[in-house]
Amino acid sequence: QVQLVESGGGLVQAGGSLRLSCAASGSIFSFSAMGWYRQAPGKQRELVAAIVSGGSTNYARSVKGRFTISRDNAKNTVYLQMNSLKPEDTAVYYCNADAYDLNTFWGQGTQVTVSS
Repeated sequence: QVQLVESGGGLVQAGGSLRLSCAASGSIFSFSAMGWYRQAPGKQRELVAAIVSGGSTNYARSVKGRFTISRDNAKNTVYLQMNSLKPEDTAVYYCNADAYDLNTFWGQGTQVTVSS
């Protein structure tokens, strides 16, 4: 069973930065894509950023230019560097992985709170 463990969330002031990490229990080469989603209170879960096996990335319009997704294949870890944080970025952030067999996996989530 694949496990995804997020870390790096916390409380930060507006304009600050955080880096989230998602460590997978197995090789991330087994995933066709990995991504970060977020869910704010009362809102639907939304895609923030994704990276596919070939290395291409995709970002939500609201975070483009501020967030960067990357991966370290040797550490089986995907990162989300978040800069210029805004209060509206406050949410629980979830790591997601899509396997080639169409299974999808989720981490437990990590809280990010941006104060104004």
